[in-house]
Amino acid sequence: MNFPFPGMNPYLENPVLWSELHHRLISAVADEIEPNIPPQYRVGIEQRTYLSDDSDSVLVGIPDVAVFSKQSLPKPHSTTTQISTSEGIAVIMPMPENVTESYLEIKEVGTGFVIATIEILSPKNKRAGEGRKAYELKRKQVLASLSHLIEIDLLRSGKPLTVLGEVPITDYRIVVSKSELRPQATLYAFNVTEKIPTFSLPLQSGDNEPILDLQSLLNKIYARARFYLSIDYNQEPVPQLKRDDVVWLDALLREQGLRSKE
Repeated sequence: MNFPFPGMNPYLENPVLWSELHHRLISAVADEIEPNIPPQYRVGIEQRTYLSDDSDSVLVGIPDVAVFSKQSLPKPHSTTTQISTSEGIAVIMPMPENVTESYLEIKEVGTGFVIATIEILSPKNKRAGEGRKAYELKRKQVLASLSHLIEIDLLRSGKPLTVLGEVPITDYRIVVSKSELRPQATLYAFNVTEKIPTFSLPLQSGDNEPILDLQSLLNKIYARARFYLSIDYNQEPVPQLKRDDVVWLDALLREQGLRSKE
């Protein structure tokens, strides 16, 4: 099935699908740029690990997602009932879990020098908690080094990572920070109704900079992974779209026959 959107598919932001998309997109970016960089460089898939708990869950703040037992719902009473604290009450403890996040590094083989770090943000990176702290620490380390930073945010939910200056409010954004130009960086800001911008991948001075076309990669992943089999386009995406975008999406899906006209 053809990719139904001009840019990012908002249905792929659903936590049920995002983890797989992130994994596939990381690998696709690595495979795409490997043949287009000088032979003395290689692209490595790196990982960082941190402890997280339920308060940092990717389901926090996601509409239309709830896990509960009907028996646990309070029953209506006409009078207030006092609960005795002398008896044991069943509670749930926030259990820590090991979280592993992948990112890309372009390295010079002979020296091990990191030419560029490519990050595709995850929901935990944009939500208060250990995931954001771990990413912000990594971000500071890269920005204080001689490595370039490419930060790709394809998630509408959560709090965007800090950049200074007049920043437009958009659904998604890509930041390309060349080490030799810091603190200046290039921001590509775009919405769900727009195509994902292409951009040059910074390397060392004198190297030809390959063009990274995320839109093309996303379109191929959608078809190859058959994500369309897991998406019900008659439902609204999670997280929800802005009101104007709901109308736009409805018309787009009906035009392509992906949503019933009833």
